[in-house]
Amino acid sequence: MSTFGLSFLVFCILGIFLDASHAQLQLNFYAKSCPKAEKIIQDYVQKHIPKAPSLAAALLRLHFHDCFVRGCDASVLLNFTSSTKNQTEKVAIPNQTLRGFSFIDGVKKIVEAECPGVVSCADIVTLVARDSVVATGGPYWNVPTGRRDGRISNASEALANIPPPTSNLSSLQTSFASKGLDLKDLVLLSGAHTIGVSHCSSFSTRLYNFTGVLGTQDPSLDSEYASNLKVKKCKSINDNTTIVEMDPGSFRTFDLSYYKLLLKRRGLFQSDAALTTSATTKSFINQLVQGSLKEFSAEFAKAMEKMGRIEVKTGSAGEIRKKCAFVNN
Repeated sequence: MSTFGLSFLVFCILGIFLDASHAQLQLNFYAKSCPKAEKIIQDYVQKHIPKAPSLAAALLRLHFHDCFVRGCDASVLLNFTSSTKNQTEKVAIPNQTLRGFSFIDGVKKIVEAECPGVVSCADIVTLVARDSVVATGGPYWNVPTGRRDGRISNASEALANIPPPTSNLSSLQTSFASKGLDLKDLVLLSGAHTIGVSHCSSFSTRLYNFTGVLGTQDPSLDSEYASNLKVKKCKSINDNTTIVEMDPGSFRTFDLSYYKLLLKRRGLFQSDAALTTSATTKSFINQLVQGSLKEFSAEFAKAMEKMGRIEVKTGSAGEIRKKCAFVNN
């Protein structure tokens, strides 16, 4: 082979490698390889979510917790295996109340039956989150696909990367910035709290032990709301089972009520209340409250699509898992 021929061959091989490693997400990525995939997922969601509407918020939270650790690569779905002895993200404190794993497994099973080894668990998590919100009457957003599944999952990384509900604004800003998200994204993505529920344990220190002294209450929490929570919901600091609506009276409706409650000092978590502690974030909240639901939906959609691109694996990176809870052999 001539020098030119060899050089051209090397150039082509290098070009293919670079193209694979820098492959981008794209809408309808599976149009040729599994054309029915997105419709199968959408139909499954529309069949099951109306029967269990609270699962929509759980699946949205699953997507968020996945993307904030090693990017949107379905690492949150991996189980502990005796061969690796590795404690996975699932067992980390922030993820111990996650739900929706069996739902994702159900989706994966029917997608695998249609197109074995083609559609990633990472894309399924992302599409299911969107379709679940839509099924509850919430906004639609574009989900470019082509994510691949990660092979590593560490509990310690989940603890380090997922912002806890006790976060102040500074730590939230740092956490989101490390994922390429800004303060506007923080305010918009927090709007997901307009649907769903929480356990008392996520905020009970605000009611009973705010300064580290039993009996102290968070002064930034509306006193009437706090009293109501203590009398009717979280009756002791040790309550780990009672469930509380994050957006009382409207927790199944994707609306602006969450932001209106923030301005009344009725955000459930310290991380909710933190959004009103800076002029910048409070200004975003006021703009949303004064605007229309349509405007919020459009802005939320942009933030969700942005979050869905965090540190994604594409091209030849990662793998397409056969079962979402286990890496391929």
